[in-house]
Amino acid sequence: MLDRRGWVIRILQPIKDYLSLTKPRVVVLLQITAMCAVIVHDSIAGDFDFKTIHTMLVVLVGGYLTAGGANAINMWYDRDIDPKMTRTSGRAIPSGRISASSALFFGVVISILGVWWFYAMSNEVAAFWSAFSIMFYVYIYSIWLKRRTPQNIVIGGIAGSTPPVIGWSASADGLSISTDTLASALDSVIELGSPMPWFMFFLIFLWTPPHFWALALYRSKEYAEVGVPMMPNVKGPERTLLEMKVYSILLIILSLAAPVTIEEVNIEDWSYHVLSWTILGLGVWYASTVWRIDISEEPDDTGRISTATTSFYVSMLYLALMFLVLVTGSFGQFGVITGAIISVVFVTRAEWNSST
Repeated sequence: MLDRRGWVIRILQPIKDYLSLTKPRVVVLLQITAMCAVIVHDSIAGDFDFKTIHTMLVVLVGGYLTAGGANAINMWYDRDIDPKMTRTSGRAIPSGRISASSALFFGVVISILGVWWFYAMSNEVAAFWSAFSIMFYVYIYSIWLKRRTPQNIVIGGIAGSTPPVIGWSASADGLSISTDTLASALDSVIELGSPMPWFMFFLIFLWTPPHFWALALYRSKEYAEVGVPMMPNVKGPERTLLEMKVYSILLIILSLAAPVTIEEVNIEDWSYHVLSWTILGLGVWYASTVWRIDISEEPDDTGRISTATTSFYVSMLYLALMFLVLVTGSFGQFGVITGAIISVVFVTRAEWNSST
């Protein structure tokens, strides 16, 4: 007979396996961007109170269900290639801990539950964008693009860019989808009352390719072996790095629009200039790490290219600081200064660590 600990493990292991299908770390990071959008919305609107906490919880639960469900369906679809790759061979489906049909059923159920959650707990527009993200990730990225084009991560990045739009929609009052005409329906899901959620959307969208390709420069071999085209294998590292540089420049250009999206910051006030230079500085800093990548560098014992690895990790810090600055900036002058100081500290620390 199993002892008490054995019974606990036997009960918890299936839960852990099903949870792994949702890719918890990835989903949590996505929901952080969504909750940042909630905070910025309510701060700008002057409605930052207990309702904000409620909305954040709604977004966290619904976002986890929808994004997690899409990830589970993705793992079901990739069940033929995951066993052949070291990084994915230990997942629940290829290891046999969960059957493919059970994973698909689980993914579909929690995806539908997540969309319903947004519809019931927030509004139709938030539900629409959550459904859109699932359909786009599953059908456009996983099934159509992933195995057909090295631009898969670019177009597929649209799905990963939607959480701030979902979070903003869930925060706004009175949003609904018009049924008068197709044009009015499209307008009702796009017009969210502020350019901020779309700035956040394009920030993640333009960030995704250079972030991912920095890793792909030295880890895309396995993808090629299973028939998944990645930019370094299809176009070569030189072309990959060139496109990474283009996206880093586009991020700098996008950063110029950031202060305008925070309506609480007056363009004639000194805080506007502090916010502008902080965001622009972050963009230039991240771009500099992309331009410092040396594709002729000899990989280390683990196969890593150190300059590409540095850019990959900096990209995550860059995105985190950008969202932090947007959040703090929405609280006015004190928030703008706070965001600037935090950014300087973390950038200085990162540069110091990379040089030692």
